[in-house]
Amino acid sequence: MHTVVISDLHLSEAHEPEERRPLWMAYKRREHFVDEDFARFLEHIDEQSDGPVELVLNGDIFDFDNVTQLPDDERAQEMGGRVDWLARARGLGSEEWMSVFKMECIIADHPVWFAALRGFIRKGHRAVFVIGNHDLELGWPSVKKLVRAALEVEPTDERVTFCAWFYLAEGDTYITHGHLYDPNCAGTDPIDPVIEVHGRPRMRIPFGDLAGRYMLNGMGYFNPHASDNYIMSGWEYLQFFFRYMVRTQPLLVWSWFWSAVVTLFISLRDHWRPAMRDPLRVEEKVASIAEASRATPSMVRKLAALNVPSSCTSPMWVLRELWLDRGFLFIGILLLAWQVVLHVNIAWPISPLWAFAALAALIPPYLVYAAKVKSTVFQTPLLDAERAELIQRITGAKTVVMGHTHEPVKENVGPVRYINGGFWSPAFSDPECTERIGTQSFVWLRPGEDGERRPELYEWAPGATTARVYELERAEASTKQPAAERPSMRPPRLEPGRA
Repeated sequence: MHTVVISDLHLSEAHEPEERRPLWMAYKRREHFVDEDFARFLEHIDEQSDGPVELVLNGDIFDFDNVTQLPDDERAQEMGGRVDWLARARGLGSEEWMSVFKMECIIADHPVWFAALRGFIRKGHRAVFVIGNHDLELGWPSVKKLVRAALEVEPTDERVTFCAWFYLAEGDTYITHGHLYDPNCAGTDPIDPVIEVHGRPRMRIPFGDLAGRYMLNGMGYFNPHASDNYIMSGWEYLQFFFRYMVRTQPLLVWSWFWSAVVTLFISLRDHWRPAMRDPLRVEEKVASIAEASRATPSMVRKLAALNVPSSCTSPMWVLRELWLDRGFLFIGILLLAWQVVLHVNIAWPISPLWAFAALAALIPPYLVYAAKVKSTVFQTPLLDAERAELIQRITGAKTVVMGHTHEPVKENVGPVRYINGGFWSPAFSDPECTERIGTQSFVWLRPGEDGERRPELYEWAPGATTARVYELERAEASTKQPAAERPSMRPPRLEPGRA
């Protein structure tokens, strides 16, 4: 069987242009949707395959964290909840009714995407959803039911499958989104991801996603699909602020501060909450995950133990990623400088302006510290030789396919072939959305003449009508070019059977 793996589409709601803030969340406008490309991509896969295809949608297909649309109070009450102040400011949380509402918004705004996948399934192919960090809420039963309804398949129809965090394709390929090997996005318990907060069940959302939800949703000039777009130095942030935000979001520092504090509190609170677990269904749940993932219960337990600890085990780590360590330290420096002046003034009356002299002495060490702090986002590879060997021993897989980092990779790691399928989401280096970062890519595993399946990394450039082998060196060279000039944007048609 052919296996095609695609990830990181980040389908969200459509954002209409605002007159006062024309560049606010411009990357979410309909003209940047990947739906038409996805439809042509599925047609191409169907034409080029010589049999049934399992399309593995390898995580972050939907972006629940990026949906900010809200139900009115009456609708919220009908769904069994209410919209609090934080939801009004940054979007709904992860209770089941909230996830259902967000999924309804995504389905309503992406009819072309769902129609394309629906048609693909009707032709005899399969769709396997592997849950990632941005679509953890896909784990709710009612959300799965919504997706199945949009695809017009019955709950028992095996042509559409949902996997908790991995899928073992044809016994030779381990497919997982990869977020569970990233401390900033790793959950505490992938088998039981639901916790109880204030007496209500909710999906446990990892720190990195909470940061996107409560910070980036309130700073809409930053594009969340490219980490270089929102992880900058202090000087770069200052330049960005005066270029784009000073008129429409002058209180950016306050927005950052309260959002970061909320993110810190919720991240640590939810991290230490115990998982909601039915002791009578422990084995049944593991068996269910194993069946959907085409694995064994033993594999499920071992792979769950392989996940890395969350960064929330180190609160200082979280503080640094949020810049709160530098924020609190700066406030402390201001207070210390003022206290120095107050204490000196007791014995020797001086002007309050001497506080600036104290600041002049304290600021240089602060700047040295701030310069040494570096972000850890995607600094550690998702797959190293040790983890690759363990995955191979647990599953017997010869190939490992991931996503998550938005960086296409093809290399040998330990005893396995490792491929990162890249991403499709609309990543731009500027708020005007004129310079696209990267291209759209996917992985195709097909049987060789000797019967062994071999993976290949392909690109499906925006606006393309065919695929071609992804050339990593050429792609890196073209990343910074404007979209219209990039050579990968309109690839030549391949000969039949090539891709």
